[in-house]
Amino acid sequence: MATPFGALGIHTDERFVTKIEFLPPSTSILVPRKNSIAHLACVQLNAYLDNADFQFDLPTRFVGSARQIRVWEALKSIPRGEVITYGELARRVQSVPRAVGQACGKNPVPIVIPCHRVISANGKLGGFMGGTDNDPLAIKRWLLNHEGYSV
Repeated sequence: MATPFGALGIHTDERFVTKIEFLPPSTSILVPRKNSIAHLACVQLNAYLDNADFQFDLPTRFVGSARQIRVWEALKSIPRGEVITYGELARRVQSVPRAVGQACGKNPVPIVIPCHRVISANGKLGGFMGGTDNDPLAIKRWLLNHEGYSV
């Protein structure tokens, strides 16, 4: 699906969203069937893009370690317009900042699970999508600005 910051790829099985990935802006956009889980994901993602207060309720299924799943669940509790540091999130899930950063980088359904709301202790954006170069950080910056957090 097309977004203001590029294209999103939505992976599903018959009942669940299993992965959302950021694709190059030149990616061809495919329209999912109206009765599919992918269509529901597009509808909800568009609702979020229209209104940052939108609450996702997509059926998701993904695989990760127990630590990763704890981090992903904790990410859901960070309110829109707010950020926390990797260290604070690590304290919440009884882990360490590096492991939290790695779990954020492996988040299978970004935006739905808002890993973009985690920043470095020094107030900088940190990483996003497993990288720290400009393209991923431009997306993180866009998402945070959309949610009312100035970066």
